[in-house]
Amino acid sequence: MKETLRYLFEYKSFTKEEAYTILTNIATGKYDSHQIAAFMTIYGMRSIRVEELSGFRDAMYDLCLQLEFPGYDLIDLCGTGGDGKNTFNISTLASFVVAGAGYHVAKHGNVGVSSGCGSSNVMEYLGYRFTNDKDELSKQLEEANICFLHAPLFHPAMKTVAPIRKALGVKTFFNMLGPLTNPANPKYQSVGVFSLELARLYNYLYQQTDKQYSIVHALDGYDEISLTGDFKIINNQGEKVYSVAQLGFEEPLQASSLAGGDTVEEAAAIFSAILKGEGTVAQNNAVLTNAAFAIKTIHPEKSFADCYYEAEESLLGSSALASFRKVTNN
Repeated sequence: MKETLRYLFEYKSFTKEEAYTILTNIATGKYDSHQIAAFMTIYGMRSIRVEELSGFRDAMYDLCLQLEFPGYDLIDLCGTGGDGKNTFNISTLASFVVAGAGYHVAKHGNVGVSSGCGSSNVMEYLGYRFTNDKDELSKQLEEANICFLHAPLFHPAMKTVAPIRKALGVKTFFNMLGPLTNPANPKYQSVGVFSLELARLYNYLYQQTDKQYSIVHALDGYDEISLTGDFKIINNQGEKVYSVAQLGFEEPLQASSLAGGDTVEEAAAIFSAILKGEGTVAQNNAVLTNAAFAIKTIHPEKSFADCYYEAEESLLGSSALASFRKVTNN
């Protein structure tokens, strides 16, 4: 690792194969925590090249406990995190809305690192029991249209770097890898990213696959559709910038209306209220818009209005809540 760090200090970059080897060595415990922390910190101060991200991704995926769910066309709604906005758990709520609308979701998630409360924090607090048992996850997909894949149970690299990431408390290149390394390798991917630069890297990587995908970035910095301003979506068909008015909303949301709370308890309370149909108009609109564009990822031929209507029926008709209750047994 000393040679690797010295190489980076000289502003050099790695090939895909070199990045693959480095990530494999991190995952298998060949470097100490100080060296790993230095390595991750450097990538917080410089841009990552597509070859490096590709190598890191391939290593993470090859090392993970991979799952196959024959007969299911899965979608994952997953954000990179790291936008520093501390919103409520929009993508996780949207995942249950999509499941309630009849689509099959394999949600990849983790605890919060650079934000107060990640999807895994909320799910665990509300009674979901993490598992990597394929039979149990298949049962959840069958009964609730959704299963939750808690990243540390599938990725050995996470076990090594989790305490280091927590100590650093800022986004690292591991934030970039989460949406790219879902163990179930879903056919559809709706992913939010914290920067336009990363959106373009993701687009290049997804173009090398057979996935249908939507990459989302709000131009004011959110890794999801925040409705606080314009946002860009990059998908198989190309790129497009949307305004709030184009979607039929009268005005942008205030950032304060998306606040996620300061504790897991507060985040869980917001999460539960929205699922029960007790969310504010602003909260509902944000969740439903993200769910609608996820549905549109599966069915690009559908209009946004039709997809939004499907999402609204799921949330306000309590189908999303029913899916949640089936996987948490409450």
